[in-house]
Amino acid sequence: MTAPSATARATLAALLLAGPALAGLAGVPLPATSSAWAADPARADSARYVEGMGDVPVMPGLAPAEEAPLVFDKPAGRIAQSVMAGAMDRNAVLSFYNQTMPQLGWSRAPQRAGGSASFLREGEELRLEFVEPAAPNAARAAPKAAATVVRFSLIPR
Repeated sequence: MTAPSATARATLAALLLAGPALAGLAGVPLPATSSAWAADPARADSARYVEGMGDVPVMPGLAPAEEAPLVFDKPAGRIAQSVMAGAMDRNAVLSFYNQTMPQLGWSRAPQRAGGSASFLREGEELRLEFVEPAAPNAARAAPKAAATVVRFSLIPR
């Protein structure tokens, strides 16, 4: 069997690239998106799930905090940490995850100190820990509403 010539490969590539124009689709507008998040599928996925944790959903009202998530994937298991924040009650966050996580195969572990929560699944432990938000900067003119800050930690068990 012989390889196609360079001319044949170039012709095929040109036809593939020109396909939409040849099919009459060159002037068809694409649907507009309502937001910048929806325009980028990777961002849309990260808005629905805690970054680095696969199928751990983000509670509506929580958003990624300023610090970047930390993810290590090793043979013994993955280690991930992500921080989310939002202006909501700590008990509402606990209630959301207590109802949602069992539906995703996580079982509730005994209550942890400090009002945090733990869930177990397939050799992994997911911890939700409430941390104090950083002290406001004195240079800011208007104080922000109090935010609930949640640290999601995924560790091998």
